[in-house]
Amino acid sequence: MKLIIGDYNYSSWSMRPWMFVRHNKLDVHIERLMFESDELKQRMKGGFSNGKVPVLIDGDLEVWDSIAILEYLNEKYPHAGGLPISAEARALARSICAEMHSSFQGLRNDIPMNCRRFFPGYVIGEQAKKDINRIQQLWCYCRKNYGQSGPWLFGEFTIADAMYAPVVMRFRSVDVELNDVSQAYCETMNQCDAVAEWLDHARLEDHLFDEDELDWPSRLLW
Repeated sequence: MKLIIGDYNYSSWSMRPWMFVRHNKLDVHIERLMFESDELKQRMKGGFSNGKVPVLIDGDLEVWDSIAILEYLNEKYPHAGGLPISAEARALARSICAEMHSSFQGLRNDIPMNCRRFFPGYVIGEQAKKDINRIQQLWCYCRKNYGQSGPWLFGEFTIADAMYAPVVMRFRSVDVELNDVSQAYCETMNQCDAVAEWLDHARLEDHLFDEDELDWPSRLLW
């Protein structure tokens, strides 16, 4: 099985299935292709994902889109605990994953994922602030009602945490006010070995993808 991803520094959608694979040490080969590169265009030519990454290849099967990949990995590797045990918690986990997948456009547009840079004093737009507040509501609800067994949203690591990992990466790049529960959750994410590995890879990338570079003074985070 092979997971094809984009840039480590910029690719939030790639980070989601990658993190699930690496956190759970699944037997999945990782292939990284740089955004807008001839290598990516050539490699994805003829595929069914419309040239987009991430893509999971399992024999003749091609699975694209992060949430579909995560659901497939959960079925292939049930021991990884991709979803909570109880039906109620599973339903909530799927709900917040779907909301992450379909919503928060203000946050995505205003604060692109850029693992290497911090933008001091960056002024966050009103819609992004509403998205940040909503995300914190989700995190607090999950932690309060289902997070007693560990530090993740549902206690143990699930695909919901993989879906929200890039949000934490965005929060690394700007000054954002977080409540205590959300701050603790971000610390859990930032201390995770898989996140450290992701950032190690991002540190080796030096090319620019203008679409995800904010027009604001910045400094390197390493």
